[in-house]
Amino acid sequence: MGLRTDLATDIGAVFSEDVLKIEISGPREDYLTIIDVPGIFRNAVQGTTKDDMALVRGMVERYIKDDRTIILAVLPSNVDIATQEILTLAEDYDKIGERTLGVLTKPDLVLEPSAQAAVRNLVLGNKRPLSLGYFLVRNRGADGGFEELSELDREFQKQQWFDLPKDRVGIAALKDQLKSLLVDITQREFPKLIKDINERSKECKKELDSLGPPRQHEREQRVFLSQIAGNFQKRVREALDAHYNADPVFKQDEFRLITHVVNITDVFSADFRETAHSRHFENLGLLKPNVADEKVVESPQDCNCKETSAGLMIDHLRVLLEKAKVDDVTLGEYSELGDIIIPLKDISKPGDNFTTWMNDVYLQSRGLDLGTFDPHLLSMAFTEQSRKWGDMTKTYMRRIIIALHRFIAAALQSVCLEDQARNHLWSAILEELLKRYKAAMAQASLLIEVEQRKQPYTLNPQFNQAWSKAIGYRITELLRPTAKKESKQYGVVQYMVNLDDIAKAAEGKPNVEKLQEDIHDVLQAYYSLAAERFIDNVFHLAVDHCLLHGPDSPLQVFNQDWVISLEPEQLERIVGETKSAKGRRSALMKKLNELSHALKILKS
Repeated sequence: MGLRTDLATDIGAVFSEDVLKIEISGPREDYLTIIDVPGIFRNAVQGTTKDDMALVRGMVERYIKDDRTIILAVLPSNVDIATQEILTLAEDYDKIGERTLGVLTKPDLVLEPSAQAAVRNLVLGNKRPLSLGYFLVRNRGADGGFEELSELDREFQKQQWFDLPKDRVGIAALKDQLKSLLVDITQREFPKLIKDINERSKECKKELDSLGPPRQHEREQRVFLSQIAGNFQKRVREALDAHYNADPVFKQDEFRLITHVVNITDVFSADFRETAHSRHFENLGLLKPNVADEKVVESPQDCNCKETSAGLMIDHLRVLLEKAKVDDVTLGEYSELGDIIIPLKDISKPGDNFTTWMNDVYLQSRGLDLGTFDPHLLSMAFTEQSRKWGDMTKTYMRRIIIALHRFIAAALQSVCLEDQARNHLWSAILEELLKRYKAAMAQASLLIEVEQRKQPYTLNPQFNQAWSKAIGYRITELLRPTAKKESKQYGVVQYMVNLDDIAKAAEGKPNVEKLQEDIHDVLQAYYSLAAERFIDNVFHLAVDHCLLHGPDSPLQVFNQDWVISLEPEQLERIVGETKSAKGRRSALMKKLNELSHALKILKS
C-alpha cells in the first residue's frame, strides 16, 4: 500500500485508496461488511497535505452516497459535536436520515458533569437529534487487553449513564439496531438490488463475449479459428453471389465485391474499345450520296440512342468508382501491395494519322513484295497499334486487386472482432494473399505477351467477313462516281453501275497504295476481333479464375482446411489468449459466479 510508517519522514504516503480487506468467517459471525474510512480533517498537520484532505473526503463521499450503505458517524464523546463535519456530510447524502446512526465512543473519558450532560442529551434526542438517534458504546483501547463485552459495558452502570435507555447503550444494543436497519434497507432495496445484480451479470457476460470463446488449449483454439474461417467463407459466398440481404454489413460499400468487379470491368471494357488503339482506323463506311435534290430521312434506328444510353451508364459507373476510391491507395495498403500494384499512368487518346504512319512503316520495312506484303509487317503494325494494352490492363488489375484486398480485410474484421487475434491472422495470411495477387498479375501479363508478340492469327470466321466487307466498301467508293441514280422505289434511292466499270475500278491505283490499303484492312479486321477476345480472356483467366472463383483465389486462402493444417505453435501465435486476457477471463468468471450465487440467495 506504500503507507508511511514514520510520520517524521517523507517516505511513503499518509493515506492510500488501496483497500486492506480482512475477512472473518464462522457459524456465529454476522453477514455484513464494515468499511472503516479515515476521519475527515480540516488542517494539514503531521506530514499531511491538502491533497490528503481531498483524498480522504472523496473516499468518504464515495462510500456514503450509496443508498444501501449505513452511515455510522463514529464520534468521541469528549469532543464538541457541533464541530464534527461528518454529520453535515451525512445530511447531504441522507436527507431524511433513514440510514445514519450516531455512535458515541470513549464515554469513560468524559469526566466533567457538563460534558456528561451533553452526551446524555444526544442519546436522549434532546440535542441535534438524528432520525435513528445516537448510541453510546465503549470499545477496547489501543493498549487494552481482551476484555469481554460485559466488562466494557460496566461503564454504563455508573451513575451518569445508568438511567439511559438500555437499547441505546452498549455494543449489543448497537448490534441489534444494525441488524434491524440492515433488514429494513434490504427490504427497501430488494427490487433494485436484484435489478443491479442482473445488470452486473449482463455486463460480465457481455465482456466475456467480447473476449470470445476460451482459447487456452489447442482444441479450443482450432475450433475458435475454424468457426471464424467458416463465417469468413460464408461472407465470401454472399459477396460473390451479390446476396446483400444476408447481413447488414453489406450496407457498407467495401463488402459489395462482385458489384465492384463488374463495374470496374465494364469501365475497362468501354475504355479499351475507345482508347486502347494507338491510332484510329480509316472510316470505311459507305458515304451518303451528295445529291442536292435528295432528302434523306433518318429512322429512329439510325440514331445512336443505344450508344448514348451506354455512354451515360459508363459515366455513372465512373462516378461510382470514384466514390469507391479504387484509385486512391492508403499508406497501409501501399505498404502491403506496393510490389504488386503499378502507379497509374495517363492513357493518351488515339491519333488520327494512321495512313501517314502506315506509309512510313511500310516504306521503312518493305522487301521484295509483289502483290502482297511481309507477314512480319502486320505483326509490327499490330504491336504498335496495341502498345497501350499493357498499361490499361495493369490499371484494370490494380483496381480489381485493391477492391478485393479491401473486401478481405473488411470481411475479416466483421467475423473476427478481437483486434489482436485479427491482426495476427492477417499477418499469417498476408504473404499467401500477395503471392496469389502476383499470380493473377502474371496471368494478365502472359495474355498481353501472347497477343502482342505472336504472329497475328485467328480461326474466327468473322475475320474473313470483316475483311471482305472492307474490300467491298473500297470497291463501292471507287464505283460511286460512275453510278447512275435511278428513281426511288419503295422509298429507297437506287444506284446502277456498268459491269465493265467494276473491272476497271481498281485500275490506275499505285502498287504501294494498294498494299497499304490491304495492310490497313487486314489489321482492322484482326484488331477488332483480337481486342474483344483479349477483354474476355483477361476477365475470365486473370480476374475470375485467378482472383475470384478459381481454386487458388485469394478468397480461398483463409478457410477451414487452412486452419486444420496449422501447427499448434501457429495456432497459439494467432489466436492464443494473452496472459492479461486469461486473467481478465478468470476474474470475470469468478465475478459472474459470485453474482449468480448472490441472486440465488436473494430469490430464496
